[in-house]
Amino acid sequence: MGPSARYVSCRADGLLIGVNVGLVQQVTAGSDMTPVPLASPLVAGLLNLRGEIVTAVDLRRCLQLAERPAGQRPVHVVLRIADDRVSLMVDEIGELLTVDADAVEEPPPGFRGARRDLIAGAFRLGGGVLLALDIDAVLAASGTANVNVNLEGMRC
Repeated sequence: MGPSARYVSCRADGLLIGVNVGLVQQVTAGSDMTPVPLASPLVAGLLNLRGEIVTAVDLRRCLQLAERPAGQRPVHVVLRIADDRVSLMVDEIGELLTVDADAVEEPPPGFRGARRDLIAGAFRLGGGVLLALDIDAVLAASGTANVNVNLEGMRC
């Protein structure tokens, strides 16, 4: 086995998604959010986590999946990106997975266009496929950096 890669696994509409463990700061259950007028549709709102304003990006919307069923509270995977924090809204959190970094494959054929650009690669597991998320591409697609700059100082 070659070098390993570690991912926090989560699910969005049944897909098994991997987030680089080095970026994950915390995981928290559905918190109240404040809507952000004129933000990208991928931005679900702002969270107030112990006085810190965090932009929440809906991973279902990013990956062009079905909307979260009414009443299903999301789980927030809070990432530390440089000096900022961003939340990825997912359906549920899984476990920490270690994979062989050399075993990375192209994403499944069903991932085309904008959805394909958000997946860095795929890893075959015993029960399916782990899709490794390209966090930089997700942040660029959602315009999150712009939201954080434009809303600096705003209170939830």
